[in-house]
Amino acid sequence: MIRKLSLILVLALASCGPKLASKQDVSIAGMVPRLTLSMQDATTGQAISAADLRGKVTLLYFGYTNCPDVCPNTLYNVDQILKLLGPAAQQVQFLFVTVDPDRDNLAVLKQYTALFGPEFIGLRGTPNQLAQLARRYRVVFSVTHHPYTVTHSAGIFVFDPQGKPQFVISGLDGLKPDLTGIAQDIGHLVKTDDPT
Repeated sequence: MIRKLSLILVLALASCGPKLASKQDVSIAGMVPRLTLSMQDATTGQAISAADLRGKVTLLYFGYTNCPDVCPNTLYNVDQILKLLGPAAQQVQFLFVTVDPDRDNLAVLKQYTALFGPEFIGLRGTPNQLAQLARRYRVVFSVTHHPYTVTHSAGIFVFDPQGKPQFVISGLDGLKPDLTGIAQDIGHLVKTDDPT
């Protein structure tokens, strides 16, 4: 009974949001806070905050570089989505927040995200920064050292150029994700200079 009520509530909330092209995208507009973070950018070594990210659509993802399947499949599919966006992809940035900062130092993160393209930015925070960010967006993760095991949520949070939450993309680690529909949903958020 509780499962049915939870499902009904989720579907009702999702139906209140904007119409999205992909069934893999679930509206979170008004349900989670604006984009706020403070972490170290693996590309530059400098601190990065939400203010530095304004003006572009931001995709926020939590993962780790030693992930055997979910993370590389997800990032590969995001790269394919960006290719579908064409020149508009220059207005999109993908933030890869490591949930395993003990192993994912800045050099490792920089090398890993560079495999996917310049739009991919590796972020590393202190344990406190990571915990705060995960709590803010209700992301679940755990790291066990003996044996080495990492688990994490696999959704991608999508924020508009002003940092407002729009939707979560799920299932990009699967076999047949709706890349075209997801690209359309992201494309609607991209600012363009074209007045039409």
